[in-house]
Amino acid sequence: MDYLDDTITAISTPVGQGGIGIVRISGPEAFRIAGGMFRPRRTGRGLDSARTFTMHYGEVIDPLTREVIDEVIVSVMRAPHSYTREDVVEINCHGGMAAVRRTLEAVVGQGARLAAPGEFTRRAFLNGRISLPQAEAVMDLISARTDESRRIAVDQLRGRLSGKLEALRHALIEIAAFAEAHIDFPEEEIELRTEQEMTSRLEVIVREVGELSRTFDEARFFREGLSVAIVGRPNVGKSSLLNALLKRDRAIVTELPGTTRDTIEECLNINGLPLRIIDTAGIRQAGEVIEKEGIRRSLDALDTADCVLAVFDGSEAAQTDDHELLRMIGGKKTVFVINKSDLPSRLASDDLQKGRQRWLKISTLTGEGLEELKTEIFTMHCEHWHEDRQGVVVTNLRQKLSLDRAAAALTNAIALLSEKRPLEIFSIELREALDSIGELTGAVTNEMILDRIFSEFCIGK
Repeated sequence: MDYLDDTITAISTPVGQGGIGIVRISGPEAFRIAGGMFRPRRTGRGLDSARTFTMHYGEVIDPLTREVIDEVIVSVMRAPHSYTREDVVEINCHGGMAAVRRTLEAVVGQGARLAAPGEFTRRAFLNGRISLPQAEAVMDLISARTDESRRIAVDQLRGRLSGKLEALRHALIEIAAFAEAHIDFPEEEIELRTEQEMTSRLEVIVREVGELSRTFDEARFFREGLSVAIVGRPNVGKSSLLNALLKRDRAIVTELPGTTRDTIEECLNINGLPLRIIDTAGIRQAGEVIEKEGIRRSLDALDTADCVLAVFDGSEAAQTDDHELLRMIGGKKTVFVINKSDLPSRLASDDLQKGRQRWLKISTLTGEGLEELKTEIFTMHCEHWHEDRQGVVVTNLRQKLSLDRAAAALTNAIALLSEKRPLEIFSIELREALDSIGELTGAVTNEMILDRIFSEFCIGK
């Protein structure tokens, strides 16, 4: 249940020391609570008479003991011109945790309630300031790891996806209203031309919904990061490849087989695409317990990765473990990499490559082929990515599933119309499509969906 009649508070800056720490207050009692513990240094005026979008210098004091907690600047934002469309006060403290926590305790002592994760943004949605996709974009913006990820989130936050969805929804409402009118007056049959126009409009909407749904396949990588597992038998250069891509010595590299005993995960940026790149233990038949566990984790990483970098030693003939690796890869999206191109090749004529897609030759020692490898990873997973999408993409599974349900309902509606089935059944499918799009935008809300979305937020946002 949503409580919008109480006042909430939280620390809105990261835990730890910093230059500043912010305690945010939102709700009908925000000015009373903040005013009771703020002592202005110069003007002598309280917060009750402060104009919106102003900042005030002074001290925050403990209302019970009158002890000075910190020297602060207080920001004032009056409803409805604030993030939550409620009265909002932000107390800007020095960044030490003691001062920030003591300030928060004083705010709670004056009657505010500690905010739940994402509750400020949830109130912004419930008060009509932002749509549900815009609320989700707030979290995407906070967690963006590359500039392209940030750009996508900003476009979503500006409402471009919401605007597109609302246009589709209004078009469907017009068609549904027309159908309902004919249900109320069954003696007036729909003319053939009108029926064809309805079908044509619905086909356009289905196509646009489908195109939006398909953007998820690539857009989610920019939101979540592309999981890339580097796999191969021992000593083919997996850890060296990780270090070369990161341009620093992250993994230990030795000539001894089985040096890597556990998976190592790091982040990499390729043309704005965030990669979660995982170095794995060499896959081979092993007898030693620790190495066996490392190989098990390697196989888990292989199984769950979005992309596989299968690395082979170009200076040696193919071994049994190489052939076994190819069998394990199966239908995974794989970039086949021949390492050690700086050494005489013994793998080029081997049957290991027959029937396989293009193999890339690289050298982790000289850097040869690394840029080509990065381009191959990006192109393989974002071949249809275009910068002119203008933010009209879906970035999470909830959005995609809603669109898919809408498309299925609209496809059924078109079939029913062509088969001259009763308009009552046709209207049911239209309402299903409208509800699905409404769930996506937040026009149709479900408490469980909202709980799941906002539980992923940090407290204080």
